[in-house]
Amino acid sequence: MTQTQPYTRFELRPMAGALGADISGIDLASLDDAAFAELQRAFAEYLVLHIHDQHLTPEQHVALTLRFGPTTRSPYIKHMDEHPDIIAVLKEADEARISTFGNAWHSDFSFLEEPPLGSLLYAREVPSHGGDTLFANMYLAYEALSDGMKRMLDPLKAIHTGKPYGVGGVSADLRVSRSIGIERNRPEADREIAHPIVRLDPVTGRKALFVNSIYTTRIEGMTEAESRPLLSFLFGHAVQPEFTCRLRWRTHDLAIWDNRCAMHYAVNDYDGQRRLMHRTTVAGERPLGAA
Repeated sequence: MTQTQPYTRFELRPMAGALGADISGIDLASLDDAAFAELQRAFAEYLVLHIHDQHLTPEQHVALTLRFGPTTRSPYIKHMDEHPDIIAVLKEADEARISTFGNAWHSDFSFLEEPPLGSLLYAREVPSHGGDTLFANMYLAYEALSDGMKRMLDPLKAIHTGKPYGVGGVSADLRVSRSIGIERNRPEADREIAHPIVRLDPVTGRKALFVNSIYTTRIEGMTEAESRPLLSFLFGHAVQPEFTCRLRWRTHDLAIWDNRCAMHYAVNDYDGQRRLMHRTTVAGERPLGAA
């Protein structure tokens, strides 16, 4: 990945060939308009920004989020009482052999009619090692497909549903971090929503795959059994190493990712250590199909 123009308001270093940029030399709590415009350009170019050495209050975290767009709140997940736009993603040191928040490849809440544009995740406490986050570039995943596969996928839609975390989904007996208050029986999340398998960026015209193994259950007009071979191929294809980057957290880092064209995976490999993250979410729009 090559930069379209140099960045002058901060230091930027690509994280990998596929996506992601490390950024330093910037104070997110006091960005002027010119610096924020440059940050937005980096976000559009790299899809994932890993920004170091920030000291944000919850109010500053929310204020920064609002510069990217309106905030939205996530169904099923309990938000902080004192800061209702923030989710506290916490795993305590004594919580072992449990499921964690986001521990599978996914695009956040793709089962909503208007899935989020992206999220801002701020590291308040991180383990000495482990707890990394992986990202995959869904533009590259689409572009690497054969022309025949692209022609087949472009007009298709897939069904997304929040049932994995709702009625008939995650068992109440499944051991998950006690900080993640999962609400159940939410009809607006349990229903099925059809979204294009290939999502179009209306500004650039670039196409991205928009399916994920948690929430995408079948292709519209097909049964789950009929859909499984094609969806399983796409799920595996999209996360090949050459489409990915790995973010290694330090305390006071902030990550911003584009939920429309990048999947992510929270690695659960830090049993015995405490990890506390604060997450906000930017509202998005209904996906536009390639066809």
